[in-house]
Amino acid sequence: MKIYENRGRTSPIVAYDFSENSITIKFVDGSVYLYTYDNSGNANVEQMKKYAGIGHGLNGFLTRFLKKGAGEMIQPGCAKQ
Repeated sequence: MKIYENRGRTSPIVAYDFSENSITIKFVDGSVYLYTYDNSGNANVEQMKKYAGIGHGLNGFLTRFLKKGAGEMIQPGCAKQ
């Protein structure tokens, strides 16, 4: 995975990787989510790729879609104690 640049310094995203039709995002808690054309929409995935590449705006964009259940958790994060 590539390190997310986090230009705003407040994002919980630490890394990402993408293929032709998906993007995988890792968060500070260790959780990893897969967003595909099928579960999130082509245009949304392409926009996430753009934000990931510039290192800013990805979390804000995701926040709107996580509430709608987009993406698939492929690795759970560590629970805070």
